[in-house]
Amino acid sequence: MPVIGMVANKWLLQFLADILNGEVQRPACIETSALGAAFLAGLQVGIYQSLDEITRLWQTNAQFTPAMPTQQREHLYAGWQQAVARVLTK
Repeated sequence: MPVIGMVANKWLLQFLADILNGEVQRPACIETSALGAAFLAGLQVGIYQSLDEITRLWQTNAQFTPAMPTQQREHLYAGWQQAVARVLTK
């Protein structure tokens, strides 16, 4: 099955890493909402003993690390703040 949605967009994931200035991990299982619900159900019925056990099951498909220069990141963030301010004043 092909990867769909935001997680399939490498450009977007790299941009998030750059703008947030932090690592972004793409999960091996892209249906994380369903997986999270299943993990919590399993925790409730005793299949998993703790959240730590569930955390150890997490697998990463790809990692994106910041590569954008600080000055460019700050410029883009300032532009975003200006756009939000214009929307809020209307």
